[in-house]
Amino acid sequence: MPSYRLGQAAKTLGVSVDTVRRMVDDGRLIAVRSSGGQRLIDGASLALLAKPRRREVTVKQSARNRFPGIITRVIKDRVAAQVEIQAGPHRLVSLLTREAVDDLDLRPGMPAVAVVKATNVHVELPRD
Repeated sequence: MPSYRLGQAAKTLGVSVDTVRRMVDDGRLIAVRSSGGQRLIDGASLALLAKPRRREVTVKQSARNRFPGIITRVIKDRVAAQVEIQAGPHRLVSLLTREAVDDLDLRPGMPAVAVVKATNVHVELPRD
């Protein structure tokens, strides 16, 4: 998983750079130093803190369940693809066409927002 500069991490979390520094200092985020001495935030620890939040939406849409996070896994076959996003404590899995994943160039470590709209979700058990 890639690393993020402090400013990138702050933008992902919706907080200030100073807040990200404090999160590193108190152990909530893992940071390493680059060869140039710059602090880099571990993408996996950042994904665990990325929480859903209300944001101004730049396009009109009716979906209200938006989960910003980081892509942790992409599995593709010939037609379909599975994309996993870690959004705070939530692991979200989405099935997409391979073409959509390729068009968006989705890869592990990228920030992404899972937008969920469902009128009904059913869980069924098979009959014996």
